[in-house]
Amino acid sequence: MQYNHQDIEKKWQEFWAKNETFKTENTSEKPKYYVLDMFPYPSGAGLHVGHPLGYIASDIYARYKRHKGFNVLHPQGYDSFGLPAEQYAIQTGQHPAVTTETNIKTYRKQLDKIGFSFDWSREVRTSNPEYYKWTQWIFIQLFNSWYNKDKDSAEDISSLVAIFESRGNEAVHAVCDEDCTSFSAEEWKNFSEEKQQGILLQYRLTYLSDTEVNWCPELGTVLANDEIVNGVSERGGHPVVRKK
Repeated sequence: MQYNHQDIEKKWQEFWAKNETFKTENTSEKPKYYVLDMFPYPSGAGLHVGHPLGYIASDIYARYKRHKGFNVLHPQGYDSFGLPAEQYAIQTGQHPAVTTETNIKTYRKQLDKIGFSFDWSREVRTSNPEYYKWTQWIFIQLFNSWYNKDKDSAEDISSLVAIFESRGNEAVHAVCDEDCTSFSAEEWKNFSEEKQQGILLQYRLTYLSDTEVNWCPELGTVLANDEIVNGVSERGGHPVVRKK
C-alpha cells in the first residue's frame, strides 16, 4: 500500500493544532517531565540542517515520555536578540524588528511542517519586552541581595546594612570578596556614602568588575570566543582586539 505522507502529515498536524494536543497542563497528577531545546536564532531566511537535527532527537524523547504517562513540557521559542539579527538586518537594509518577525514566521511554518510536538502556547521570544523585562527584574533582585551563610539563603541587602549599623561585619557569615576588611558599627556609620556602597558591592550577588573582552570595531560589539575564527570575527572576517 502506498504511504501518502503529505496527506497523512497534513491531516494529523491540523488535528494537533486544532485540539492543542501538545499543550501542557499546569496541574496534573502525572509525573512531570521537561524537554527543552536550544531556541533557534531567527537571523536567516529559514532553518538550517542543525536545527531539526537536534529537535528530532528531543521530540522523539518527548513523545516517548508522553506515552509512558508523563506530563511533558516541551516548549519552543526564538533566541532573537543580538549580533546575528543585527547583522542580518544590516545586510538586508531592514529594521531588525521587521526581519526578525518575518524570519520567525518562516521558522514556525517550517517547524510545523516537520511535525514537532511543541507546546506553542509557551512560546518565548527573547527580543520581546514582555520577556526581557524579567531578565532585568531578576538582575535587580540579585543586585539587591546578599547571601547569608547562617540561614543558607539570600536576603535583601537592607538587612545586611542593618547588621553593619548595629555591630559591623565581624560576626557576619556571608559570601563576599576575599579582600573584605573588618569594621565596627561606628566605623560603618562614619564611612562616606561612596565607601559604604563600595563595601556593599563586595557582598551583593551581582558585582562590578573589570575584565578584558573581544572587541570588534567593525561590528561595533563584543564577541564571544566561539564567534572568533583565527583571530577575526566569524561574521565578516573583521579584526578583533582584546579590550578592557
